[in-house]
Amino acid sequence: MTGPTLLQTIGAVVFALALVHTFSTKYFERLAHRTPDHAGIWHLLGEVEIVFGAWAGVLILVMILIAGKESATQYLDSRNFTEPLFVFAIMVIAGSRPIIEIASATTRTVARFLPLASPQAMYFSLLAFVPLLGSLITEPAAMTLAALILRDRFFAAKLSTRLRYATVGTLFVNISIGGTLTSFAAPPVLMVASTWGWDSAFMFTTFGWRATAAVFINAAIVTVFFRRELKALTLAPEPARPSLPRVVLGLHVGLLATVVALRTTGVLPASCCSSWASPRPIPSTRTASSCARGCWWATSSRAWWCWAACSNGGSRRCCGA
Repeated sequence: MTGPTLLQTIGAVVFALALVHTFSTKYFERLAHRTPDHAGIWHLLGEVEIVFGAWAGVLILVMILIAGKESATQYLDSRNFTEPLFVFAIMVIAGSRPIIEIASATTRTVARFLPLASPQAMYFSLLAFVPLLGSLITEPAAMTLAALILRDRFFAAKLSTRLRYATVGTLFVNISIGGTLTSFAAPPVLMVASTWGWDSAFMFTTFGWRATAAVFINAAIVTVFFRRELKALTLAPEPARPSLPRVVLGLHVGLLATVVALRTTGVLPASCCSSWASPRPIPSTRTASSCARGCWWATSSRAWWCWAACSNGGSRRCCGA
C-alpha cells in the first residue's frame, strides 16, 4: 500500500484549513469592523458561502505549481459542477421575494381552513406546512420563510421563553426532514440522488410520507402543549409591503419550475444518445447538433465529453449521459 502523494497531502491540508475557516467567519467579521480600510475583503472572507470556493481556488493554484497547468485543467474538466450550480440557481430563485410572498400567501390560506383559533392555526401551519413546502422551494428557502413570518407575527408578540425554544427546536427538526418529499430540495439528498438513482417518486414513497407524518405529529404536539398561550396571543400585524405584479410572480414560478425540470429530467434526445459505453453513429449533422444540445444539459459527469464529441468537426458519434 503506497502512501499519499504530495498533492494529496496538500489537498488534505487545504481541506482542513477550509473547515477551520468555516468556523472562524465571525473573526473576519470582527476584523472588518476594526479595520474599515480593508472591510471589503474581511466581509468577503466572513461569508460562509465563499469559504470552500476560495480554498478550492487555492488548491487549483497549488496544483498548477506542482503538477502543471495542463494537469490542473484536466482535473477541473473531470469534475461535475451540475449539483453546485443547481443548488446555487435554486437557492437564488427560491429565496427571492416573489417566491417567498407566494409561499407566505399559501401558508395563510392553509391556516384559514384549519379548525383552530387564528393564532393556533397560523402557528401550526408554519410548523407543519412550511417545512413540507421546502420539498418544492428547498429547505433553506423554507427555513427563511418560516423564520421571517415567526419573527414578524409571533416573536414580536412577546412569546414566553419556553414557547420560543420549543418553536425553534420543532422548526429545525421539521425543516430537516420536510424536504425529503422530492429529490432536489434537501442538500444531503441532492448530493446522492443522481448517484443512487433516487428520483422524486422514490423519495416520496420511501421517505416522504413518513416525513410528512412526523412533521404533522411534531407540529401538533407543540401546538396542543402551548394551546392556551397561543389562543390568548394577539398576533403582530404583517409588515406593509407593496404588492408585486402577477407577471413577476408568474415569471419566478416559471423559472423555478424550469430549473427543477432541467435538473430532474435532463434534455436528452433518445434518438441519438445511447449509453456511455456504447456510442453509436449519428445519422446527420442536424441530429449531431441536437444531441450536442441534449448532452449539454445532461447531469452526467461525462456530459461535457459527449458534447465535445458531437460538435467535433468530422465526428458523428455520440455517447449518452
